[in-house]
Amino acid sequence: MSGQPAQPVYLDNNATTRVDPRVVEAMLPYFTQYFGNPSSKYALGGHAAMAVKRAREQLQRLLGIAHAHELMFTSGGTESTNAAIMAALEASPRRREIITSAVEHPAVLSLCAWLEKNKGIRVHLIPVDRHGRLDIVAYRAALSDRVAVVSLMWANNETGVINPVADLAELAKEYGALFHTDAVQAVGKMPIDLQSTAIDMASLSGHKLHAPKGVGALYIRNGVRFKPQIKGGHQERGRRAGTENVPGIVGLGMAAELAADHLADEDIRVRGLRDRLERGILEQVADCVAVGARAERLPNTSNIAFSFIESESIVMLLDRAGVAVSMGSACSTGSFEPSHVLVAMQVANDAVRGGVRFSLSRDTTDDDIDRALVVIPGVIARLREISPFGTQEGASATLDQAHV
Repeated sequence: MSGQPAQPVYLDNNATTRVDPRVVEAMLPYFTQYFGNPSSKYALGGHAAMAVKRAREQLQRLLGIAHAHELMFTSGGTESTNAAIMAALEASPRRREIITSAVEHPAVLSLCAWLEKNKGIRVHLIPVDRHGRLDIVAYRAALSDRVAVVSLMWANNETGVINPVADLAELAKEYGALFHTDAVQAVGKMPIDLQSTAIDMASLSGHKLHAPKGVGALYIRNGVRFKPQIKGGHQERGRRAGTENVPGIVGLGMAAELAADHLADEDIRVRGLRDRLERGILEQVADCVAVGARAERLPNTSNIAFSFIESESIVMLLDRAGVAVSMGSACSTGSFEPSHVLVAMQVANDAVRGGVRFSLSRDTTDDDIDRALVVIPGVIARLREISPFGTQEGASATLDQAHV
């Protein structure tokens, strides 16, 4: 016996992923050997500048974009998203409206709420249906020549439900609005070809695809007017001041290259594991439903709403049993309110507080799923025995009817 505790079954990859060892290996020389400032004109700086250039090209291939310079490196998805929306508003000062959806990440919703309160920007929150699909009629009705920017996520972080962003961007173009998508969860999990769409800007974050935290990127289509939000030097073609995070950028580039190689595995093997986990839970546990399962979803994400119990208790007990999952967005942790995504999807009252997100990655194994399926039914049964909400007769029928 090694004396080391068993590694937990990690099923919270939409919160963050393990950094791939090949990514770490690629980064290491840029801490100690090629540590120069990429803006410096001597050879040491040149090594760093070449590494940033190569990373941009690696990411360019994963995203299917025409020019590597259409990418601006940032600190992550939240900065990218804030920069995109703020830049769009500044580029079109006469347009005072934003369109987004009720199920966006807090990076979008918090900014929009602030803009509405402090800048007088009108925000259209487009609803979704019970399956998490955007209300296209409401979206069309909100579009006008008063809209500066539409910001709609490519794939939902809690349910994995995919938006038809290419079509939504085409509609925005009819009114001259810029279109931004939060692609943080989509990148590396599904094929993306931005060049073939009308999408103007797209945000991504490195730590969602096995790169380190603290690095991300914003795609800005050629010709889109962009006002820098961080002012200072001329880095990133004058769009974001500040010395580049060279090791992080190198890691993001390598992660992008690896993600491209693993897309087929993500779509077949990971999807198969996700479906087996989901099916196993639904077969063994009564009174629960897979939220958004009837919509097109990311291959790695499953959100199960368990009735009569609260997700926080489920997460804590599963953690003690060696299974790491989450209640939804890690950025909403600490809130006592039910998930705004599940509320928007009208999940039944007896289950809306019992949503648990299971998110897999290429590191997930068959053994992980086997171990999770052994643990989960017992945890749910134990919590229901002590639940103050009981198991009201007829409640499960209500739940089923709400999602068929």
